[in-house]
Amino acid sequence: MIKDFAPRLYQQTILATASEKNTLVVLPTGLGKTYIFLMLASLRLKEFPDSKILLLGPTKPLVVQYYNVFLRHLEIDEKDMAIFTGNVTPAKREELWKTSKIIFSTPQGLENDIIANRIRLEEVSLLGFDEAHRAVGNYSYVWIAGQYMRKAKSKRILALTASPGSELEKIKEVIKNLHIEDVEIRTDDDPDVAPYVQDVNVKWVHVDLPEHFRSAQKFLSDCFKEKISRMKELVPMNRALDNKTDLLATQRELLVNVKDSRDYESMKAISLLAEALKVQHALELLESQGITPLLEYMESLVAKAKTTKTKAVKNLVSDLNFKSALITIRNLKEMKIEHPKYYELKSILQKYGKEKDAKIIVFSQYRDSISSLVEEINKIPGMKAKMFVGQQKKKGTGLSQKEQIGLIEQFKSNDFNVLVMSSVGEEGLDIPEVDVVIFYEPVPSAIRTIQRRGRTGRQKKGDVIVLVAKKTRDEGYRWSSYHKERRMEDILRKLKKEFNAEKRTEKKLTEFVLPKTEITIFADYREKSSGVIKKLIELGIKINLEKLDVGDYVLSPDICVEYKTIPDFIDSLIDKRLFTQLKDMQKYRKQIIILEGDEDIYSQRQLHPNAIRGMLAAITIDYGVPILATKNSDDTALLMAMIAKREQTEEKKGFTLHSSKPLTLKEQQEYIVSALPGVGPILSKPLLKKFGSVKKIINASEEKLKEVELIGEKKASKIKEITDSEYTD
Repeated sequence: MIKDFAPRLYQQTILATASEKNTLVVLPTGLGKTYIFLMLASLRLKEFPDSKILLLGPTKPLVVQYYNVFLRHLEIDEKDMAIFTGNVTPAKREELWKTSKIIFSTPQGLENDIIANRIRLEEVSLLGFDEAHRAVGNYSYVWIAGQYMRKAKSKRILALTASPGSELEKIKEVIKNLHIEDVEIRTDDDPDVAPYVQDVNVKWVHVDLPEHFRSAQKFLSDCFKEKISRMKELVPMNRALDNKTDLLATQRELLVNVKDSRDYESMKAISLLAEALKVQHALELLESQGITPLLEYMESLVAKAKTTKTKAVKNLVSDLNFKSALITIRNLKEMKIEHPKYYELKSILQKYGKEKDAKIIVFSQYRDSISSLVEEINKIPGMKAKMFVGQQKKKGTGLSQKEQIGLIEQFKSNDFNVLVMSSVGEEGLDIPEVDVVIFYEPVPSAIRTIQRRGRTGRQKKGDVIVLVAKKTRDEGYRWSSYHKERRMEDILRKLKKEFNAEKRTEKKLTEFVLPKTEITIFADYREKSSGVIKKLIELGIKINLEKLDVGDYVLSPDICVEYKTIPDFIDSLIDKRLFTQLKDMQKYRKQIIILEGDEDIYSQRQLHPNAIRGMLAAITIDYGVPILATKNSDDTALLMAMIAKREQTEEKKGFTLHSSKPLTLKEQQEYIVSALPGVGPILSKPLLKKFGSVKKIINASEEKLKEVELIGEKKASKIKEITDSEYTD
């Protein structure tokens, strides 16, 4: 089934393992990970001809790339393959699933399809995860892999990555989450890989910050130190607080510990930390980026201070050191003095610009820098640069995934020769024959460094140039990345040796709560991406997603649940939304509020504790609604499953959403009509307005039904089938 492709030795060796076990493949960028999946897909389709193949990638450009590889190298009709992304409607994805053999998809939409029962993982004989290092935490890969291993009849997982990370626990988490049974690791030095690896010459170019920069750096550093010093006077601690990670961690701890708005010291400390974080960002822009993005950032703070009520911004822009730094930066801009990296970059590009058809990628951390760099590069004779950034719109920039794909094709076709990229261009994109990759700044992540470096040296020798500002965080980031990469290689080697050790099996709590009979829970469709829904499905609960007019979950004909996280709960108390919701829920005999989270409820939104206590008392005493606390989404799901199981006894079997008793004649009419197929609570009202009564709706012709907006031919036909067909016992 494979055509125009000759597998390499290491690909065949890895395939042998992957055909027998769920396998994690760690292979340097550009060495054909997708082709290993292609070969395995061909084998699985031969073994299971009635099955489907599913390959997941994090972005649309990557998914399109997989599709094109299969189109070129697999003997299969194009109509037997499909691409699933957010641009394809759920109904169309459901239709394509039925007719396709091989599906390439982004994970988020597919996750929703699984929840809504639009696709059947039972039919999949091979599930692939590209950029598998993402399979940590709540990323969609994790839940999809779990569902696949529970449901599939012929299971096989192939996970692909160039860089799984430098922390042992994170790598083990990926392995566990993707149900990996073996790992295949290759580096550039392995004998079966080395013949296919092109030389990559890595060069570190160091620049000195000019004296004017050092002056601004000192003003900002003094500003930062003064904020931290004052913060520690209010809240003593031994932590150094010299990096963003520590600052954010401390800020979170203080927010949790604040008991009420009168705790002046903690609130002031939090405000000072917010100022310090902004100064840290300004320092990073100064040291590693340039005058233009820094000045834009500082001026934006000045402008914001004139309109905002946030004290942190107002206090910062009035700080003497901040003002001094701003004046220095403005003067540098007027003198047209830029970061020395600007001039070094121009010099490098001028050198490569003399080479015919040279392709160059420049990576930069910040979008503001990218805009400035593109503008400057286009002033160099022989250079034509374009920006490659993510979809989010910011200051007029932002590229749709379709535009990203188009840019890559233009770059391949030599329409321009310099691609200036943000981190969105680091993962997996097929950009062959790049002559040089330039890091405008080092990044402290081993994964990102490997991915950036892997953009060159694919088809021929390539250069990697990293610009480093001396005596700045650039130097720390350089060595951080270096040591993480070495650590990652050591960890992977050890994992490979140890992987055949006997795996420990654990008895999961879910085994004790799975119902013996089918339990159904109705959930509002807006909850489809929540961890609660995913956990309920794992527990074997049947989920019906609908647009509920009341509550978030209905657990039985009698019980309606309003589900809130602690921040959302407080927000709904402040804007009175919750009391409207409680009133609407009275149509059910029993109402419950589930309050999820471990945050301190009294430290939210700076409300006085007595105000919160008063509202809690009103909910439980005046409305008679119990508030049940849960720690997290898993805990919430387990609680709802237990309630639903207790409620849905044999006597109450056959529970539908229309079992709750309406209060008024109007509600009863809407309730009866909403039970018709495809109607629900939203369309019941326009139907009744159009025809005037339930009887006239039942007697209406199919053509008359279609006159109501959103009642199409399919729904009208189904309604008539239900109302006109004879009942048979």
